[in-house]
Amino acid sequence: MAVIYERVALIGLGLIASSMAHAMRRHGLATHIAGYARSAETRDAATSIGFVDSVHDSVAEAVKGADLVVLAVPIGAMAGLAEAIAPHLKPGATVTDAGSVKQAVIDAVGPFLPANVHFVPGHPLAGTEHSGPYSGFATLFENRWWLLTPVEGTDAAAVLRLRSLLEGMGANVDEMDAHRHDLVLAVVSHTPHLIAYTMVGVADHLHRVSQSEVIKYSATGFRDLRGSRRRTRRCGAMYS
Repeated sequence: MAVIYERVALIGLGLIASSMAHAMRRHGLATHIAGYARSAETRDAATSIGFVDSVHDSVAEAVKGADLVVLAVPIGAMAGLAEAIAPHLKPGATVTDAGSVKQAVIDAVGPFLPANVHFVPGHPLAGTEHSGPYSGFATLFENRWWLLTPVEGTDAAAVLRLRSLLEGMGANVDEMDAHRHDLVLAVVSHTPHLIAYTMVGVADHLHRVSQSEVIKYSATGFRDLRGSRRRTRRCGAMYS
């Protein structure tokens, strides 16, 4: 793959950022990867592992000259970081993030960014049960969705460039409005809990009935369900 960005600055060096660095290195997508972490322990770990080309104890130094800046930190820390990096951002640079709630990120980061910087919030739908700089690996994003929520008026070429980087790391990329993203992800994140809650309830009830009863009486339920689906299809055909 060809180089997409000459210099990338990763702010926060946990699972997502370290995996991005490993993936960019594997596919040759960036010439220089700079990293910043508030913790000296994390900076030392990143230096030891070597997934970044330079590690900085100053966020201003980390973003200096960067074509792409990735905020891979908790959402609550983004406003302060955006304010800190704003005066040091390269004109024409792109700023993105890895937060799971997009409107909150836009509200926190957007007001601090200068007009000559492109802001393309993002959300990688990838992760593991592990965290920290030692947890990253190059294939984390392969065949996983990475959602982008560009703010209104964002330069299309800047979005396409970021999209090319993410696809180069193996991600499936989609774009949507921030409010739509937050609605969709709220439903998606709650669905497993609803299913789990229902299954626990069913499992508890199964202890109180016999297997033969379940088999005997569930047949009528499935019959009614099939009948309901047939009626729905007929009604749909009538109004199509």
